[in-house]
Amino acid sequence: MNTSSSTRFCPNCRLVCLSFRKQFSRHWFHLSVIGQCWRCLVMLFAMWRLFSRPFTFTVIILKDPTAALQASVLFCFNPASIFYSSIYSESLYALFSVGGCYYLVSRANNIPVLWLALSGFARSNGVLNAGYFGFQAMHQAYDAFYLKKSAFLALWILISGALRCICIFVPFITFQAYGYYNMCLGRSSDEMRPWCKARIPLLYNYIQSHYWGVGFLRYFKFKQLPNFLLASPILSLAVCSIIYYVKSRPEIVRSLGFQASVEEKSSMAVIFSSQKPQRSNDTQFSEKYSSRNQENHNLKSRKKIRQGKDLAEGRTVHGSLEKLGYTSAFVLPFILQVGFMAATAFFVMHVQVATRFLSASPSLYWFASLIMTSHKKWGYMIWVYCFAYILLGSLLFSNFYPFT
Repeated sequence: MNTSSSTRFCPNCRLVCLSFRKQFSRHWFHLSVIGQCWRCLVMLFAMWRLFSRPFTFTVIILKDPTAALQASVLFCFNPASIFYSSIYSESLYALFSVGGCYYLVSRANNIPVLWLALSGFARSNGVLNAGYFGFQAMHQAYDAFYLKKSAFLALWILISGALRCICIFVPFITFQAYGYYNMCLGRSSDEMRPWCKARIPLLYNYIQSHYWGVGFLRYFKFKQLPNFLLASPILSLAVCSIIYYVKSRPEIVRSLGFQASVEEKSSMAVIFSSQKPQRSNDTQFSEKYSSRNQENHNLKSRKKIRQGKDLAEGRTVHGSLEKLGYTSAFVLPFILQVGFMAATAFFVMHVQVATRFLSASPSLYWFASLIMTSHKKWGYMIWVYCFAYILLGSLLFSNFYPFT
């Protein structure tokens, strides 16, 4: 297939073809960004749409397709990319965690539980994803008990939320039980390792502490200064993203989202409301935006759909909420999670691991896309940082030198 014929049906394919020379690579990229606006692209794997969910997920949260595209592209070139392109667990964890968050905000019932539980099989920090269901249950129970005056509904929501959180913990608990069964049961007291005799026998914690020296402030040594410097960019980005959010919405942070406006809560009913309404405006807006782009085959109609009346109507539905973007109350659970992870990485873990430990946190990319839009100079610095770490990681990691 030649480039000229493809651009005749899909004018935007020209830009894609110039950037991606490989035959199928450019079409897969085209499917993620533009959609199936050309009939021949239907032959490509339908599963690719699943892997493009970070973009749709970000559109639902930020209600800004431009920021969503910037954040998605940045994720593709994140500073921990060497781990996403090698036999490592980061890419699988990112798939399940981001996919689970997408289905959560899309009002799927039990699918996000499955996806986020699978993230726990990929990496132990998948247990932190239970916080999303805890945050959701807390607000929905408040809505049911205080606003709808239904104690039974509030109790049911809390029980459902607890069961979902337990499901997220199942992979971690299963691993601990498997270790205890193989290394502790049937052995004499002298043969048992110290962790077998603990009140709560956790194999993972024992290995981390005994063999790797992981623990609170145990990494705070002068000889580890280079590793702190190696982790400083990603930790600085995390801290800045948290500070910016706290300064922009202090009342939201102090109240854990309970002081969000009625307009915000109604647009984020999947988190804040105990009702089970039909699909949200957010999901309808993102899907409408994508489907219309797929149906049009010429430049004039595409510009009209993407920039004209239809998109303007979608944005009007959200009103002032679109202006909030990164500072929306919907972002709060992601801010809380990245704050906990950054503090853990700095005070407890081997600090250089922070680069890949935080690489699957959506809020970092949302904040970075905000910087790229408002502060061009700092935006260029973020790109330099990403590509420098991609190069540095490729050289160090492939030669068995320490890198995150």
